[in-house]
Formats: sequence, C-alpha cells, structure tokens
Amino acid sequence: MSPMDHLIDDSPAAASERQPVALPVRVDSQALFEGQRELIIQHRGEEYRLRITRHDKLILTK
Repeated sequence: MSPMDHLIDDSPAAASERQPVALPVRVDSQALFEGQRELIIQHRGEEYRLRITRHDKLILTK
C-alpha cells in the first residue's frame, strides 16, 4: 500500500459524483487553414497568428 492510497476514494458514492473528463476537440489543420499558410485567431480581444513554416511545423505568435 502506497502512502497516497488513502487519498483515493473508491466508494460507489464517490464514483457516482465524478464528472466524466471531456476530451479536447480534435481539428485537422487542413480544415483550419483551408489551403492557406497562416490564419489569425482572436482571443479575448487579442490577435494571434498561427502559421505553417516551410518545414511544415506550426508557430503561434502574438
């Protein structure tokens, strides 16, 4: 038994209260870029540029 075992509540009541973990949305980059090499993302009033480099990597800049 590890020292952390006492922190895990495996009771049926605890299991029914746990919320399922939401998986992140998966989006294909081709669908985002639509044939372009750069796009602008607006987040909380700020603009960010997401671009595809010549080595096919993604770079996000503010």
